[in-house]
Amino acid sequence: MTRILPLALVACLMVPPALAQEAEPEDGRSLMERGADLFLRGLRDEMDPALRGLQDLATEMGPALQGFLQQMGPALSGILDEVEDWSRYEPPVMLPNGDILIRRKPDAEPLDPEDAPNDPMRAPEPGEEIEI
Repeated sequence: MTRILPLALVACLMVPPALAQEAEPEDGRSLMERGADLFLRGLRDEMDPALRGLQDLATEMGPALQGFLQQMGPALSGILDEVEDWSRYEPPVMLPNGDILIRRKPDAEPLDPEDAPNDPMRAPEPGEEIEI
């Protein structure tokens, strides 16, 4: 009996450290991997309705955008051909009446008069006719 008591005591003292060791996951993934997977799955589930709504909106607006591009495509192409350097201009501004202004930046280099004879910012030469 005296020999069994120390063995039983040692066995009892070894049980808590053995239980405290982290058990390996069944599928071999770490706790961080499982946590990241759960986080991304939850994020996907939360975003799914919004993404479906965006997809429905794109499906709904697709034909209207195609029609807009067919009508405005040539005009936009003409503007892109005319303007050489977009960095010389400020962002477009829409007026209350619907007009859109694209102003030149004040510090932009001046245009050559021969390149832009119809520039509204160019002062007319003395004796030159102006359109009113």
